[in-house]
Amino acid sequence: MPPRITISKENYLKAIAEAESEGETVKAVTLARWLHVSAPAVTMAIKRLRRDALIRVAGEGQLTLTPSGREIANRLLNRHHLIERMLAEIFGLEWYKVHDEAEQLEHAVSADFECKLIERLGVETECPHGNRVGMDSPSDRRGRGLKPLDEGVAGECVAVVSVFERDRKLLEYLDGLGIRPGVELEVVGTEADLELRAAGRTVVLERAAASKVWVAAGEDPRSDR
Repeated sequence: MPPRITISKENYLKAIAEAESEGETVKAVTLARWLHVSAPAVTMAIKRLRRDALIRVAGEGQLTLTPSGREIANRLLNRHHLIERMLAEIFGLEWYKVHDEAEQLEHAVSADFECKLIERLGVETECPHGNRVGMDSPSDRRGRGLKPLDEGVAGECVAVVSVFERDRKLLEYLDGLGIRPGVELEVVGTEADLELRAAGRTVVLERAAASKVWVAAGEDPRSDR
C-alpha cells in the first residue's frame, strides 16, 4: 500500500528540492530554517519521510530525495509555478504577492485543473519572479551568463532576470525601489551598499538584498522571446 501523502510531507519534499535549487546542502537544520519549524518537528518529519522511502539520509545527515520523493516535489513545484502565473497573468495580482498565495493554493489543485492551467498559460515560461520551474541552481544560472546583482561593478548596465521569491519582505522592499524582473539598471556605486539608477531615479539597495537578485549584462535576455 503506497504511503499517505499529507500536506506536511509535500511541504518538506518541496523545501528539500527548493533548497537544493538554491545550491544548499540540505540537512535537518536547513529544513527548520526554510519551513520555520522546530528541530523536533523536523526530526519526526524526517523519520516519516525516510520510512515512506521518499528521502535518503546520508551519514553526515545530508537529505536527498528518492525518485518517488522527487516526483511529488516536482509535481508541487509545477503547480505552484502555474498558480503564480495564473494569479499574475489572469487576475493581475501584484508580483510580490503571488508566492504566498500560491503556497496556500498549490495543495488544492487537481490534475484536471492543472491541465487546464497548462492549456491556458502554456509551459516553459518563467514565473512572475523570473524563476524557472524545477531545478535551477546558481551554477545553472551562471552557465546562462547570469550573476547576483551584488557582483555588479560601477558603470555596468544590467537587466534583472530573477529574484528569490520565498521572502515577502524582500519582494516588497525591491518593488518599492522599482527593482523587479525585466527592469534595466545602471550600477552607479558599489560601496557598503549598491547605488543604482532605475527608471530615471537613483536608489540604494542593501548588499544582502542584492545577492538575492540575478541579473544579466545589458538588455533582458528574455526580450527576444
